[in-house]
Amino acid sequence: MEIEKKLNDLGYQLPVVGPPAGTYISSVQVDNLLFVGGNIGRLNGEPLKYKGQVGDAVTIEQAYEMARNVALNHLSKIKTALGDLDRVERIVQVTGYVSVSPGFFDMPKVINGESDLLVQLWGEKGEHTRIALGISALSSNASVENEIIVQVKS
Repeated sequence: MEIEKKLNDLGYQLPVVGPPAGTYISSVQVDNLLFVGGNIGRLNGEPLKYKGQVGDAVTIEQAYEMARNVALNHLSKIKTALGDLDRVERIVQVTGYVSVSPGFFDMPKVINGESDLLVQLWGEKGEHTRIALGISALSSNASVENEIIVQVKS
């Protein structure tokens, strides 16, 4: 409960995550790795707060917030899979997708919304490898979608 307490101390609550929107499952554990699929930052079933391409309809700051929301959803999915966020040994990798307008190249600044929160919660064990890709569109006209891999304590 230490990680969840840190999260609450930062002013965040774990959101309620709904069922998958397609033919897939939210996470898969293989040995001591948990692969958690992508989400678009919709919290508690509410409509997306910001929609569209970053650099056009969405600012870097708004997209950063959406990436943080993605992180909160990932944390809920991790807790559902493992029962407790304290079972995470370390964050391994974040793969980030940012819907961008032509000429926008600051995808890493957007994905920092997830990365920063993970490092705040786990410190050095929250540091991870990452890719931040710019693409032309995401489902539901979302500005951000990320997936994550975590190492589970033995």
